[in-house]
Amino acid sequence: MDIQNEKVVSIHYKLTNNEGEVLDTSEGKDPLNYIQGKQNIIPGLEKALEGKTTGDKINVTVQPAEAYGEYREEMIQQIPRTAFGEIERIEPGMQFQMNTQNGPVIVTVTKVEEENVTIDANHPLAGKELTFDVEVMEVRDASEEELSHGHVHGPDGHAH
Repeated sequence: MDIQNEKVVSIHYKLTNNEGEVLDTSEGKDPLNYIQGKQNIIPGLEKALEGKTTGDKINVTVQPAEAYGEYREEMIQQIPRTAFGEIERIEPGMQFQMNTQNGPVIVTVTKVEEENVTIDANHPLAGKELTFDVEVMEVRDASEEELSHGHVHGPDGHAH
């Protein structure tokens, strides 16, 4: 069975950056399961897997526009330290979920001053070219329930 929209796909993968550093992998874990065409994975990888079948192996480099987007300077801003409420210890590298008019966003603290904190709302992999080594483990039809929920359910159903 070929990978096409509304098929459940199970893959093992290794994600590396341009320096060859491993950023993420499914090695030693269960394969990643997703529904093709439901935007469960980045668009560039989904496009590269289209038409592949069980046993296929691919190596694909995905450009930022087809991954986590370009790095955008306007996503960096200073906010008052008081916006963090009762949190006393705030350090560069810490991540927080902030509620915005577009929904929740994960931000990374980049600088802490006495009155202000600089945050970066870019995805940590924004602006990066990503290379995936992927092996397709299984392709199957998605159930009606999986399609209506937009994600894969495990063997014991789902917990939402």
